[in-house]
Amino acid sequence: MADASLSVVIVAHDSLGDLRHTLPALAAQLQPGDELIIVDNASADGLEAGLEQIAPKARLVSMGANAGFAAGANAGGRAARGDLLVLLNPDALVDPGWADAIRAPFGSGWAAWMGLVLLDGGRLINTSGSRLHFTGVAWAGQMGMSRAAAPVSPTDVAALSGACLAVPLETWRRLEGFPEQFFMYCEDVDLSLRLRLGGGRLAVIPAASVRHRYEFDKGAYKWRLLERNRWATVIRTFPAPLLAAVAPALIAMEAAVWLTAARGGWARMKLLATADVCRALPRLLRERRQIQGRSVIDSRRFAQPMTAAFDSPYLGSPAVRRLAGAVFEFYWRAALSLLP
Repeated sequence: MADASLSVVIVAHDSLGDLRHTLPALAAQLQPGDELIIVDNASADGLEAGLEQIAPKARLVSMGANAGFAAGANAGGRAARGDLLVLLNPDALVDPGWADAIRAPFGSGWAAWMGLVLLDGGRLINTSGSRLHFTGVAWAGQMGMSRAAAPVSPTDVAALSGACLAVPLETWRRLEGFPEQFFMYCEDVDLSLRLRLGGGRLAVIPAASVRHRYEFDKGAYKWRLLERNRWATVIRTFPAPLLAAVAPALIAMEAAVWLTAARGGWARMKLLATADVCRALPRLLRERRQIQGRSVIDSRRFAQPMTAAFDSPYLGSPAVRRLAGAVFEFYWRAALSLLP
């Protein structure tokens, strides 16, 4: 098979400073049949003029307003003409050999895949694939661990990270891309689960590594989006038998999140997220019927990559994570036994 052509889509919002650093390395690896698409979410930093200097061959798609990462990615997907759509964060610097490595799995049986995302100049892992709890909480796998701990060959993952995500353009369009109502956060998990419902396998490709300038803490509003979109993902993608099996755990997790929000000072954001979900429920249920109608796998297979553990440093103290993990592990084993 000939090399797949790449459509690299970068969604930017006042990201010119990052792009001055990341685009030269990326452009140097692209082949004549590849394309670079920059989606501008109403930047005010002179992005259009700056691109003429640092990436004159890039195509600019202007949104006219800050429509969010999900809508920006969808706009880039509509403009794309390559075989493989690759979403890349503007602050993700590709390592040598990235372009060849990210295109290599095309046609090999993976439904979609991601690059290894690194921190600290490449010495630490940002994510080697998202970990997914059976209550819908997702986090960056192996966050903060040494790069030596990362997989050395393509490896199955529960969900993909949108920081460096590759999916055949035909598949992306068939699934209609990201849910734009998410704005940002969890849209990559939602897409991953819809790919899994279609029988697809997901992978991290360690040779396609990027160095990411990552910050977790971006204000209380992030918690509203995370909680709203977590619930939307669960409602849209979890098969009915799985939903029934984990319903008590979802209630317990909801109580724990409310307690955490109260202690962390973002209870108002949690309240607003709950109101968002309630207002959107009729639409989410309509979307659920469409998504579940395309499913080709059973609940047990869908749930197989999920975990009961809490191994992210952002999910409480080590003692709390161990205790919660033990309780949820006991519950999860029982729930799995009930799945058809």
